[in-house]
Amino acid sequence: MKLTYPKEVDIIFKKLKSNGYSRYIVGGCVRDILLGIEPFDWDICTDAKPEDIQRVFKDFYTIPTGLKHGTITVVINNKSFEVTTFRTDKDYVDNRRPRAVEFTTNIYEDLKRRDFTINALAYNEVDGLIDCFNGQSDLNNKIIRTVGNPNERFSEDALRIIRGVRFSAQLGFEIEENTALAMTDNKELINNLSKERIREELIKILMTDRPSYGIRSLVSLKLIECIIPELIECVGFEQKNLNHHKDVFEHIMEVLDNTEKDIILRLAALFHDIGKPKCFTVDENGKGHFYGHHKVSAEMAEKILTRLKFDNRTIDTVRLLVNEHMSRYNFLREKSIKKFINKVGIDNLERLFKLQFADIKGSAPPHDFTNVECLRNECIRIINEKEPMTVKDLDINGHDIMNLGVAQGKEIGDMLNYLLEIVLENPELNNKDILLALVNQKLG
Repeated sequence: MKLTYPKEVDIIFKKLKSNGYSRYIVGGCVRDILLGIEPFDWDICTDAKPEDIQRVFKDFYTIPTGLKHGTITVVINNKSFEVTTFRTDKDYVDNRRPRAVEFTTNIYEDLKRRDFTINALAYNEVDGLIDCFNGQSDLNNKIIRTVGNPNERFSEDALRIIRGVRFSAQLGFEIEENTALAMTDNKELINNLSKERIREELIKILMTDRPSYGIRSLVSLKLIECIIPELIECVGFEQKNLNHHKDVFEHIMEVLDNTEKDIILRLAALFHDIGKPKCFTVDENGKGHFYGHHKVSAEMAEKILTRLKFDNRTIDTVRLLVNEHMSRYNFLREKSIKKFINKVGIDNLERLFKLQFADIKGSAPPHDFTNVECLRNECIRIINEKEPMTVKDLDINGHDIMNLGVAQGKEIGDMLNYLLEIVLENPELNNKDILLALVNQKLG
């Protein structure tokens, strides 16, 4: 079996070889080549010590990325390649990192410390594929399995528990039984991880082709309890409503799968109905209702995303989309549509409509998109006509109003909003002279 790799990797291989060192591509890049996937990055391991790597590549730009862990980044043709010394990890602490590493000259020792068999693969042009743990067999059989004892692997780094689910979701692989059992048994170790590390794995799960696959795994393995416990109440929660043929969780999963690969949109889909169980009521006819669930879901989304250390812009946008996902107005006056555009923001409109389309698809058929399509078309028309919609679009500003004797402060803002209300109804009045006259008239 011959694997191909970029010319830059070949340069690195030849430099190491000419200096008497072994060299292999290792881990995810080997896995991806065997799966017919273009590797995102290329990792190389060698028996050369970090200082030897720096010496060998003295004519290239190098970065001591992880010197104490044996990793030097070599830059060739403006592309970065991590070159790492074979190592073994000693005495993991905090279920996330080794207390120390020990360099070795043995590729087997390096591979046996890795997380999953499909990632414990190495290759070079002389030795061919190095597969000490049947990783190629697991690739062929579409199985996620730890290298060696799963309890040991997960106690070394608890992030591997979530990573296993992520690989399963990305590749569409099944998690091997003992590995899955160990994930559940060791789930409490996730609480020792930083929220940032958990967040990054969650993002990768949500950005897979079928994000529900990974979320379902997190639920079935009981890992969700340590990540988004708020979601548990949705599982199996019957809606008792003819408009919904699925329970709350199953509806959320279908909506999630009906969104495109946009992390903001997928987070909004994941949380859009998470507050439904808290808002559930049943009327005299036995019909279920969820009054105000969009507001409760938006508040919950904000708390969850803040806990997981998402950035403020993401938090604010997701909260807005969740809060507005039930806004499917029909026969609105133009002024009201402009206010809607103002509230949602032009940059968020298309995301909101996509969320609404996905929400309808996840509900009981027949699916009627008429209201959303009409509102979307009206918004597009109004935006294209470039009519004023915000205070900033007025042909007058606060200084102009101050010059008429209005005191600086709240009165200025109130006056601008008063003028905006008029202009939203009658855009032809957005003329400085007319607006100044309206101010004078208001002042009496």
